[in-house]
Amino acid sequence: MQALTAKELEYLADSMSNEDLLIKQCAVAAATITNPSVKQVITGMVDMHAQHYNQLLSALQQHQSIAPTAPQA
Repeated sequence: MQALTAKELEYLADSMSNEDLLIKQCAVAAATITNPSVKQVITGMVDMHAQHYNQLLSALQQHQSIAPTAPQA
């Protein structure tokens, strides 16, 4: 396994930020929707985006052990 590049780290950070925003937006929607069927779908989307976020975090943590400790020239 190779260390992630700076561009890949930026992509991971952006993706995690996007997933976090989607979690929050879906949670707000689920809290305001009164139709039980739609609420169930939106709640499932919260879970799905939380799973995506955790997968990205896990990938980041797995690469942390091989990441360089100083900036590379």
